[in-house]
Amino acid sequence: MIRWSSIFVGLGSLILPACADDRKDLVRVVCVGDSITYGDGVEEREKNSYPAVLQRLLGDHYRVRNFGDSGSALLAKSDKPYRKEGAYADALKFRPNVVVILLGTNDTKPWNWQHADDFAADYTELIRSFQKLSSQPQVFLCVPVPAYPGGAGIDDTRIRTGVKPKVEELGRELNLPVIDLYTTFSDKKELFSDTVHPNAEGAKLLAETVARAIRGDANPE
Repeated sequence: MIRWSSIFVGLGSLILPACADDRKDLVRVVCVGDSITYGDGVEEREKNSYPAVLQRLLGDHYRVRNFGDSGSALLAKSDKPYRKEGAYADALKFRPNVVVILLGTNDTKPWNWQHADDFAADYTELIRSFQKLSSQPQVFLCVPVPAYPGGAGIDDTRIRTGVKPKVEELGRELNLPVIDLYTTFSDKKELFSDTVHPNAEGAKLLAETVARAIRGDANPE
């Protein structure tokens, strides 16, 4: 005998999460980034990645989504431009109210960094693509975390002397808040699962820093 009540309950459990994202009182937050945002190197990634922790910190009034794509870079001429990935298209479709961008680490690889002169222009295009949405989101720019030293061509010196000043200058030019994760994670090698990716404890610190910026608890710089 078919238990229709059980079927209806099961269907309801599938429908409710989608409906929950449609609540008009929700502040929708998208976390744009590479493997650091995705949660590579984080134990129990789905629970402990920085976007997952950020959701718990911000609470039920917010809906945080992880649109990190491992290996992605900001530069359009890089080996894996973020804007060509499905995560980017999905982030736009989510109609965010807040966008947190954490890109630039993979751009420091030598075959990508040869296009560094395009960094500001490419970053501006990414920002504008979100600002054009009807949801008119607040955009936060993140200076990437350090590398200790970097693997697979990632260069900490380029993060510190190249990406960091470029992101900070762009924040000033576009009047956007900048979250300096490089300084936050300086001298904290113990919070990394390898030379590049924060571990679960590091993801928690990252989420706490981003949460303070979103809530306006402190100057993100």
